[in-house]
Amino acid sequence: MRQILAALAAGLLFGIGLTVSQMVNPAKVLNFLDLAGRWDPSLAFVLGGAVMTAALGFRLVRRRTAPLFAGTFRWPTARDIDRRLVLGAALFGLGWGLIGLCPGPAVAALALAPWDVALFTLAMLAGMAAHQLDSVLLARRGRPA
Repeated sequence: MRQILAALAAGLLFGIGLTVSQMVNPAKVLNFLDLAGRWDPSLAFVLGGAVMTAALGFRLVRRRTAPLFAGTFRWPTARDIDRRLVLGAALFGLGWGLIGLCPGPAVAALALAPWDVALFTLAMLAGMAAHQLDSVLLARRGRPA
């Protein structure tokens, strides 16, 4: 139960941060990405604050022997850059650049303007399902996912 409450609190804090910073506003994000046009540098401060917070958080967490709400840490181990990683990053960037939303802000924006982001969210969920299906099919063929 503590894990669920901690995840809920973290998700709410993240969603509030996305909303206050206007990361849920596609027009603001697209203006940030438009370096040659109506560039709005204000989201660079959001990015800088996020990087500093994460860096401090990881520094503090790495000093601990165990997480607060689990038995052990499960750090990512994959370090290779493969075709799937590059393709996924490219699709993420294309989606963000075309629409002005990425998964976190889209979920937060559902609470504010559900009809405006519903199509993006459905497409995102379809993409996630397609990726999961692809991973299962690759595993059945004996190939790594």
